[in-house]
Amino acid sequence: MNWMRIALVTLGAGVLTSLTDWFFAGDWIHRRYTYPEIWRQSAESKAIALTSPLPFLTCGVFAILSAKLGLTALGASRVAVALWVIGPLPLILTNAAFIKLHRVFVVSYAIAWLVKLELAALAAGWFLH
Repeated sequence: MNWMRIALVTLGAGVLTSLTDWFFAGDWIHRRYTYPEIWRQSAESKAIALTSPLPFLTCGVFAILSAKLGLTALGASRVAVALWVIGPLPLILTNAAFIKLHRVFVVSYAIAWLVKLELAALAAGWFLH
């Protein structure tokens, strides 16, 4: 396993997936399609600082998994879809059933997770195999 390549994939895919988080759940959705009683008003910068490393964690673990399994880009893409169906999608839909979230936000959040996993998969498949 080439740890330098894994680090580069983690860094590159982490930056890209951070941008997808901003794109899919960015300020315009936050203001227009959510309920104000859901969001914390004063701790936004702290929340951003605490959650910013998480896309890098996702991409790093996915890169290590892809390298250990020897996945190509297509194989990694299939694993990404499977992981999305196993984890984030049911979690998002369950949360939406119990928490007041606008449908636009729920769809955007679900798509963002799929895109995040696919970016991690394609980066790992292309640059690690």
